[in-house]
Amino acid sequence: MAKPLSTDHPPYFKKYIDLVSGDEIQEAFKTQQTQLAAMLNAIPDSKADYAYAEGKWTVKQLLQHVIDAERIFAYRALWIARKAAEPLPSFDEDAFAAVADVSQRSLQDLKNELVAIRSATQYLFSSLGEDELQRRGIASGKEVTVNAIGFITLGHWLHHINVLKERYL
Repeated sequence: MAKPLSTDHPPYFKKYIDLVSGDEIQEAFKTQQTQLAAMLNAIPDSKADYAYAEGKWTVKQLLQHVIDAERIFAYRALWIARKAAEPLPSFDEDAFAAVADVSQRSLQDLKNELVAIRSATQYLFSSLGEDELQRRGIASGKEVTVNAIGFITLGHWLHHINVLKERYL
């Protein structure tokens, strides 16, 4: 399925969708799976608890955020694809980060979990047909298609790759 139109998602998410190269969601997931593993392998253990400024997330916290967001995006996609009528609540990333204790987790454990979560997300999207990808629902008070959620998921990771490269590594 092609990239979503601007009417398929809230304007805020355009910045993520625009980061995704290519026009086909399944191909984008396959391409990114390899890139994801390579990027995670490039993060040295010595950077695990590094934050580039006071009050900013550490590398481990950033990875936990991506894991949490990916789970939420996948749940939203499944919810809407299955025609659940109720709107989904918003997700406060800072509130989640404030209570997610990564101090007892290794960097490798977070890397492994992110790869596993992405694999599950890829399976979810590969199981959805064209009709399911085009379904619309409400998340965070805004209308969004399942397809747009897939591209948002892909772009969200690309955004954080850029942040990692620019500010952490």
